[in-house]
Amino acid sequence: MNLPNKLTILRMIMVPVFFVFMVNVPGSWAAITALVLFCVASLTDALDGHIARSRNLITNFGKFMDPIADKLLVTSALIGFTATGILNPWATLIILSREFIVTAFRIVAMGEGVVIAASNWGKLKTITQMVAIIMLLISNILKTFEISFALYDIISLVVVWISVVITIISGWDYIYKNKKLISLK
Repeated sequence: MNLPNKLTILRMIMVPVFFVFMVNVPGSWAAITALVLFCVASLTDALDGHIARSRNLITNFGKFMDPIADKLLVTSALIGFTATGILNPWATLIILSREFIVTAFRIVAMGEGVVIAASNWGKLKTITQMVAIIMLLISNILKTFEISFALYDIISLVVVWISVVITIISGWDYIYKNKKLISLK
């Protein structure tokens, strides 16, 4: 069990803790804790990949579990925001649908012996989703202190919908570039 894999496992352990503070624990400190946990978990995503590539520590476990850990983190935030009425359910549905479709597509590709690496669109999708989530978490913190910045809330929602559009584009990109793996016979 190398360091990048330990960071991936740490990120997965942080997901339910983050979710509890985000959804189940009221108050400003809980909202701040949720933000810190999400940011730390997001940083472990960048860090584990960097360490794995720079030290040649890429493993099958990491190839499989790292994307799952990322999806669990983002999905938990989206579900939490939707459950609390902060996020439009359509944004959550579109993003989750893309994740299921691309994951299924990757499983089919693995069955054919093909590993589909993350594309630039996929990386941009992850970044924009994480930025959007961080912005919504900050908005939530401001609300717990009864501070309202309508412009910030609008910008946050615009960033969410930009991430939704990039999510759709990245899903299309994965499928289009690897369409030969799907046989409709």
